Amino acid sequence: MTKVQGQRFKVQDSEFDLEPFIPMPKIDIEVNCPVFDSFRVRQVGGMFDVPPAKRASQRFGVEVPDGVLEEDDWQIGLIVGPSGSGKSTIARAMFGDRVYRPRQWPADRAVIDGFEGGTGLASGTQRPTKEITRMLTAVGFSSPPSWIKPYHVLSGGEQFRCDLARALMRNDECGTMNDESTNDLESASSIHHSSFIIHHFPLVVFDEFTSVVDRNVARVVSATISKGIRSGRIGCRLVAVTCHYDVTEWLTPDWVIDMATSDFSRRRLRRPPIELELFRCRRGAWRLFAKHHYLSGKLAPFARCFLALWEGEPVAFCATLNLIGRKNRWRISRVVTLPDYQGIGIGTAVVEAVADLHRREGHRVNVTASHPSMIAHCRRSPLWRVVNVQKTGSRRMRGFVENYRGSTGRAVVSFEYVGMRGEGREVRDSGFGISDL
Repeated sequence: MTKVQGQRFKVQDSEFDLEPFIPMPKIDIEVNCPVFDSFRVRQVGGMFDVPPAKRASQRFGVEVPDGVLEEDDWQIGLIVGPSGSGKSTIARAMFGDRVYRPRQWPADRAVIDGFEGGTGLASGTQRPTKEITRMLTAVGFSSPPSWIKPYHVLSGGEQFRCDLARALMRNDECGTMNDESTNDLESASSIHHSSFIIHHFPLVVFDEFTSVVDRNVARVVSATISKGIRSGRIGCRLVAVTCHYDVTEWLTPDWVIDMATSDFSRRRLRRPPIELELFRCRRGAWRLFAKHHYLSGKLAPFARCFLALWEGEPVAFCATLNLIGRKNRWRISRVVTLPDYQGIGIGTAVVEAVADLHRREGHRVNVTASHPSMIAHCRRSPLWRVVNVQKTGSRRMRGFVENYRGSTGRAVVSFEYVGMRGEGREVRDSGFGISDL
């Protein structure tokens, strides 16, 4: 493996510290159930000294600051603790019907058609497609080929993201905000921002959060949801209920109820940085990513290929092509992030790292995008400028790649990477190892 000089880059959020809240009224709940008498019940009672009783009961309690859950300025809460510690019981007692109850997905329809109705909407009412795709993208499920599949054929991670998107759209007040609404929210004063959250963002409580997915997916989904809610792109407040403590630092909740110790703490931790390694790679690496590209699994024979790793695992692929007849002009021809790692900015970070490497070689780099999240990122970022908008796409190119699919019929936007003013952007200052595989 030949080392090429470069730099490491990070995807991370800013840091906050919040002081603990002191007044602590207590929520105290007792649950019970009947004990049915039988020979085996009596036998177990005798073997393990379980006292005979007509009912079994258990008490759960936690101290929570008075009014903090209804009136204070918060966006994300977390109820965490071991199995059997009373998480779901406390959540139902505190939030009632705001605890999401999953509904069955239709087996004969695509997931994109599974978002009809909800609280405040007439039965059978179909939400606008743009609203649904925005929410699916906001929770990190941003693969159009998978949107048109039925729920039962998706992976566990994809199913969980669909359930989460459906929960966050459970009523007519929940949903995603467009770019203009998000900009208005970000430009508001902190006082107005707090009031807006309290009075306009409904609350969703999601039980068994990340319980059915592997822990890598859990981390990524937690970071994705946190990012979407705090940016205003997901128009809800969320309380996650889970037995997994590892999501805490990725979800960055404003408050945590730990049922293992019956403690309430008010905090917002810094999300761990995501350090990616970028490698020049051979075309063979594309096989892992080809089926996840939303247009075509083909790769041009002369593409320059890059592979991004997170903690030693491949997570994203990027390829560039020299524009024929245009000296020192290159374009991003392929960029794919594996589904389990979508939603936290890995794809755009890789694209910008690759573009920056080309820029150092004196190249100009363009990307043509039709995916809403890529277009939205490039429009907001000072590192890109719009060079062309084609509402009906571009004409089909022949003789370049077998079975090439042009953008005819698809609205696309082309951007040029400009980096920072002056000498160009550095790919983040913490050493970014790029090697040949």
